[in-house]
Amino acid sequence: MLEVLFVLGFFFMLLLTGISLLGMIAALVVAFALMMFGGLLAIVIKMLPWLILAVVAVWIYRAVKQPEKLRYNRRRWP
Repeated sequence: MLEVLFVLGFFFMLLLTGISLLGMIAALVVAFALMMFGGLLAIVIKMLPWLILAVVAVWIYRAVKQPEKLRYNRRRWP
């Protein structure tokens, strides 16, 4: 809800200062892109410990489980 109020306040402040409609749309697009990038970066930082934990778990699983030796049956065609 606060994000919507921020965008509306941003829009109205640009409108009150005399910026054109095209300038307001460009500013909103840039602000949206920056906020989206910041949000994705925050999600990556928040999920990083879990990603590292998953990598360590797979590494330990592969180290414990020994690879099976493949046995091939060679058939001769008659």
